[in-house]
Amino acid sequence: MGLDVTEMLTQTDSPLYGIIPSNAVIPLGQVVLPVTFDTKEHYRTEYIKFEVANFETSSHTSLGRPSLAKFMAIPHYVYLLLKMLGPKGELSLRGDLRPSYDCDTEAVEIAATTQIPSSMQQVFTASKKLTLAELEIPENKSGATKVKPANDKDFRAIDLKIGDSIKKP
Repeated sequence: MGLDVTEMLTQTDSPLYGIIPSNAVIPLGQVVLPVTFDTKEHYRTEYIKFEVANFETSSHTSLGRPSLAKFMAIPHYVYLLLKMLGPKGELSLRGDLRPSYDCDTEAVEIAATTQIPSSMQQVFTASKKLTLAELEIPENKSGATKVKPANDKDFRAIDLKIGDSIKKP
């Protein structure tokens, strides 16, 4: 992204999972940056916490669920559209199909050339030697449950109508 955030990093203990094919990646740190959507006349800015990591991916950054929740944004992935409220009404941000396709293509190439850790490779090799029956997960046939059925005494029917007030017992 062209930013030098090394002076702004704060330490983090949270590893990142599922981004590259390995057990976990420890980020270099966290940084809080302002993120602004749309134009000078009609915009929305929020401060978002980013995890900074030192590995190759197809995108420079990803806005996850916490960021979208902070903006109260609604993503429409099929249409490459992001909608959120702004100071003058709804903001609609449209993506471009070509850069999105290029990013996906690059992600596939990176995944194809990334080394799989030896521990994962060993599990994969061992699983190939097993039969389908050995790979099946057995069903729990005991039927035993730790949940007790409730007695009728545990419940009390309450009939509420709109506008009723609730009194504490």
